[in-house]
Amino acid sequence: MMVVSTYIGIYYNVVICIAFYYFFMSMTNLLPWTYCNNPWNTPDCVGVAGTTRANATFANMSAVVSGVTEIVNRTKRTSPSEEYWRNYVLNVSDGIGNFGEVRLPILGCLAVSWVVVFLCLIRGVKSSGKVVYFTATFPYVVLTILFIRGITLDGAVSGIKYYLTPQWEKILDAKVWGDAASQIFYSLGCAWGGLITMASYNKFHNNCFRDSIIISVTNCGTSVYAGFVIFSILGFMANHLGVDVSEVADHGPGLAFVAYPEALTLLPISPLWSLLFFFMLILLGLGTQFCLLETLVTAVVDEIGTDWIIKNKTYVTLGVAIIGFLLGVPLTSQAGIYWLLLMDNYAASFSLVVISCIMCICIMYVYGHKNYFRDVEMMLGFPPPIFFRICWRYVSPFIITRLKNSVRPDPDWGPALQEHRKGRYATMGPESVEVCPLKEELRDEGKEKLKEKETEKKDEIGLTIPGSNGSTLNPTPSA
Repeated sequence: MMVVSTYIGIYYNVVICIAFYYFFMSMTNLLPWTYCNNPWNTPDCVGVAGTTRANATFANMSAVVSGVTEIVNRTKRTSPSEEYWRNYVLNVSDGIGNFGEVRLPILGCLAVSWVVVFLCLIRGVKSSGKVVYFTATFPYVVLTILFIRGITLDGAVSGIKYYLTPQWEKILDAKVWGDAASQIFYSLGCAWGGLITMASYNKFHNNCFRDSIIISVTNCGTSVYAGFVIFSILGFMANHLGVDVSEVADHGPGLAFVAYPEALTLLPISPLWSLLFFFMLILLGLGTQFCLLETLVTAVVDEIGTDWIIKNKTYVTLGVAIIGFLLGVPLTSQAGIYWLLLMDNYAASFSLVVISCIMCICIMYVYGHKNYFRDVEMMLGFPPPIFFRICWRYVSPFIITRLKNSVRPDPDWGPALQEHRKGRYATMGPESVEVCPLKEELRDEGKEKLKEKETEKKDEIGLTIPGSNGSTLNPTPSA
């Protein structure tokens, strides 16, 4: 999980910095990727808004239509937004081994992006928790504005129909299912470590069952809603060009920085819509980056666990941010896009599925499903529903031979705080943290380990300090 979060944290901020760059470039009367008469354009460039600046103010849609000198009806073309993306913003080299030069505007935006992330996390979850209220909710306002504007355009219905029409012939394509699995794991943040990090700050009896349902439904619902926003605009663009929606639809960076920005050039007051769109991308990206960076910082603090590092967590955050910025510098070179896509394929695709499957197998068949279900019931106050128990035990791991006695849970396993050690985790005395063993054969072994630790904990039991994830640290008293 740490490796995945590190990889994603490095390149994800590069994506955010490109969104920052497009946001700054949108602060103009005319979007720079509107026409084909720029130094970076090639003879193959054909713009959807024509080759002359018929009306730079774009006061209404009729002005845009009147400026069109050529309607592109071929399936392949080079758009001004694509050439702006490849030839100007990235200035892409001829191969992954040719780094070329660092793109200074992108490097500057990367610095801005890391500074923003650091400032929002300067006090840990106390500061990021407040910022997230804005970064998580305002994108819905922008989405709604873009949705209302999109559905009022000609051709929006055809775009939405294309979005909602399933392609049944691909249902047996294994790649489709693999991409779907990778996407849902990426979208929900499974196997990144962020969910565990943030959940560790909850109260012990927090209703995580309710939270997980809300997050899952909201996440998928937002994705579907965003699809209507995107494809209504793409439908309008396809209608304007006289081609099928499939010819203008794209995925990945091509959708966010090529197809959609090109469609925005056809709208009246296009810089305004561009500002809103890229501001939404920035907020969505920052929300994810907060979680990634907090995961890395919390892991470092909890692993080292000294008094100094707990009190000076801000310096750890600063250190991680600086290292992340330095490691992201090569991604701002002319070969950066190749490495970015390579890291994305490694860290944010099927590896998340593999990690999650290993987690399910370890929890259900090594630690034991009964132990896990009892732990969940102790925290929630009610047993997990039968549907989830079946999924956790059989569906998620899918195929496994049950591993018996391969790994035994540590006798000290249980709630981190003494007040929560109840039931089978109840203490035997004021100075003991003895845990009732889960199996008879562990009882003797557990007692022997606890007796050895009892002497050490007598002098330290009153000096516990809550850690960043709710654990306790027992520092040695200073003279």
